[in-house]
Amino acid sequence: MSQKFPDPVQLPGAVFEARHERLSRLISACGKGIGIRLAIIAGELVGVVWLGSAALLMDALASLVDVVSSVILLVCLKLAARPPDANHPFGHGRYEPLVGLQLGFFLAIIGGGMLSQQAFAVASVDPAQVIDQRVWLFPFCATLLLELCYQVTMRTARRQRSSALAADAFHYRIDGFTSLCATLALGIATIYPTWGVYFDHLGAMVIALLMVILGIYAAWQNVHQLLDRAPDPLYFKLVDSAAKKVVGVKATEKIRIQQYGPDAHVDIDIEVDPILSVEEAHVISQHVRAEIQKDWPLVQDVTVHIEPYYAGDH
Repeated sequence: MSQKFPDPVQLPGAVFEARHERLSRLISACGKGIGIRLAIIAGELVGVVWLGSAALLMDALASLVDVVSSVILLVCLKLAARPPDANHPFGHGRYEPLVGLQLGFFLAIIGGGMLSQQAFAVASVDPAQVIDQRVWLFPFCATLLLELCYQVTMRTARRQRSSALAADAFHYRIDGFTSLCATLALGIATIYPTWGVYFDHLGAMVIALLMVILGIYAAWQNVHQLLDRAPDPLYFKLVDSAAKKVVGVKATEKIRIQQYGPDAHVDIDIEVDPILSVEEAHVISQHVRAEIQKDWPLVQDVTVHIEPYYAGDH
């Protein structure tokens, strides 16, 4: 038996590189999203000034809300990446779901205000107003660009197995869907010019309603993390398989996972041979911690409880 405390099992550099790479990918994705949406906003505002359209204006405003949200998210990503300190021993990862909750409410409130404004605007429209037959081209081009961004980003997310990039790709598709709604509304308005102005405002109302629904959904998803809802079962399987790779682990029992935005903390019970010394069991627990963090680099800490293993007691 050794006469000194066992050296801790060191994590490979790939674990820390994966954490840094995640932050870099998210910041890059946010930056690209801001640039693409600003280009769409500029193009659609040109269409609004040149041809006039409530649906086109609403689509541009929805994209502007996304830009503001992305800028705020960039700041919070930096804050969430800060390491644990004396006042925040579990890190600062909850900045992400906290800002996600606030941005969800922000989107829902803005959408609700726009929906009310459009509902009142319909009552005072001029039925003689004619929608220009070219105006649908602006949101149509935006739809194609956003769908292209979705395909490229999702392909990268699948290749790198990044859930964060996949979520950002899904955001592109949602934005593309709002632009598609504007395209359909304005397309119908050009087919039926007598009712064109009403279809224009109807399209704007649909976009505003989508903002409300998506905002509430985003807020609700972030509430789950803030209230420590259990994550996807996939993560429990990942932790279980990582622990069982360690020589000496006979079985696993309770596994508890808390997610703090990008960070995760794992609490696991492992069963080992009851005749092992405390020192031997401790070394096994250190290897369990390392294996879990190697397989899931965003895990900041692992608490391992040692229990004796007896065959047939389960």
